[in-house]
Amino acid sequence: MHQKTSSPIENGQIDEIDRKIISALHQNGRISYTDLAKDIGLSRVAVQARINTLMEEGVIERFTAVINPEKIGITVSAFFNVEVEPKYLHEVADQLADEPVVTSLYHMTGPSKLHMHGLFTSNQEMETFMREKLYPLPGIMGVDCQVLINRYKSRMGMRL
Repeated sequence: MHQKTSSPIENGQIDEIDRKIISALHQNGRISYTDLAKDIGLSRVAVQARINTLMEEGVIERFTAVINPEKIGITVSAFFNVEVEPKYLHEVADQLADEPVVTSLYHMTGPSKLHMHGLFTSNQEMETFMREKLYPLPGIMGVDCQVLINRYKSRMGMRL
C-alpha cells in the first residue's frame, strides 16, 4: 500500500498527519526528522517533505527559540491599549511594529484600538519609550498601560 507523502493542504485545512507533525514540533522544535518519523509512523523523507510543504504554504511560519525574558534582564512586561485617530491607524501601527521593544501588535475591535505588548529592561525604559516613541506619534488619542505582575500561562502557537 502506497502512503501519500505530500501534505494535502486544501482551503486552509490540514490532515491528521500534519496535525501530529505540528503538535510534535510545537512541543520540541528541535526534534530530528528521524525521531519525528518514528513517532508519526512515516519515513524520514515523508516527514521532511510534509514539513517543507507546511513551510512553503505558510502553515509553519518559522522555527524559533522561546527565551525567558527575566533570565536576560528584561523584567517589565506591559500591555497597552492605544486609541488612534482612524486616518493615522496604519501609519502608527507601522511605526510601532518597527520598535524592538514591541513584541506583538494587533488591531482590535472598538474605536481604532491597537493592542500592543512590550518588554522592557526597567520601568524607566518603558517610560522613555512611552514619552519619546509612543506619545509623539500622530493621531494618538489615548494610551492605557497595564504592567504584568505574574505570568500563570503563556501560550506559544495555537491549539490544534
